[in-house]
Amino acid sequence: MFYDYVDAGSWTEYSYRANEADLRRLEFRQRVAVDISRRSTASTMVGHAVSMPIAIAPTGLTGMVHADGEILAARAAKSVGIPFTLSTMSICSIEAVARATQFHPFWFQLYVMRDRHFVANLIERAKAANCGALVVTLDLQVFGQRHKDIKNGLTAPPKLTLHNLLNMAGKPRWCRQMLATPHRHFGNIIGHARGVDNIDAMVEWTRQQFDPGLSWHDIEWIKQRWGGKVIVKGIMDPDDARLAVAAGADAVIVSNHGGRQLDGVSSSISMLPSIVEAVNRQAEVHFDGGIRSGQDVLKALALGAKGTYIGRSMLYGLGAMGERGVTTALTILRNELDLSMAFCGRTDVAAVTADIVRDIPWAHSPRAQA
Repeated sequence: MFYDYVDAGSWTEYSYRANEADLRRLEFRQRVAVDISRRSTASTMVGHAVSMPIAIAPTGLTGMVHADGEILAARAAKSVGIPFTLSTMSICSIEAVARATQFHPFWFQLYVMRDRHFVANLIERAKAANCGALVVTLDLQVFGQRHKDIKNGLTAPPKLTLHNLLNMAGKPRWCRQMLATPHRHFGNIIGHARGVDNIDAMVEWTRQQFDPGLSWHDIEWIKQRWGGKVIVKGIMDPDDARLAVAAGADAVIVSNHGGRQLDGVSSSISMLPSIVEAVNRQAEVHFDGGIRSGQDVLKALALGAKGTYIGRSMLYGLGAMGERGVTTALTILRNELDLSMAFCGRTDVAAVTADIVRDIPWAHSPRAQA
């Protein structure tokens, strides 16, 4: 059930597939006889130095893909020199990740709940954990329907149905690891939200707490209370990008939630150029959606992104080999980014511009003109 949770989109999965397909449609311009002997993938994201313009995206239930998953991914990100973003809906708590990484700065992703006291407390906990930025997700105030999750009856921990018991019986390593860790519940919520002290109470609380009344005034309130860098995730329209900047966002993430929310929405990469134009350098523009290789990262940078995020790419490595798997996945991405940049005649990610890709397939379509 946790593999299906990772490897799925909502409804028909059109947008999930489009994220990858539209990235593949972009073609590079290969250049030769250029001095590429000294190359660098180093950059910055909202003022933080990074070894490459990639951050680990916030993914819920990471600690169910692999025991202590958030801790292992945060350690891998620290060793590679990129940001790790912890989800509100993580299994390991803010405090557990902070202790395990010796309070090395990581980012925290915030869902805005109806209970503003709980939200304010989350912000204070993130401050205490030395988090370097707050990522506010705006596109999950209602839930897109994911058929595979419904079919599997997804819960954390899994319900002990006959189907799930048989499934888990075939995965003894996963079972051993999960039995050995104390982190098997939603560590940021259980024991912290009022009246939520077990998984059943947490499930009921969550159903009622995602706030459909979320507005840009809430972003202003969060910015003021947090006092640090605020990144707004879920931007898929130029008008929303401008509103995010007006509300105080230091960066916006062009993202359709990995095709897991509104099915039928455009791919993230097809919306990136128009959002970069709308923001007009008043804030950083980051990109999320469909990245499966370092070449995908390079394409997003070419179309104006200052940084990129990986979710599934990291989770596949985590599920396969734990911390070593995440490190391996990040190493592969960096190598692909470095070599592809070289083939395009560039030696620094800061020098990557749109002229390394050929004519953008959707640039002259009715959708782009609209």
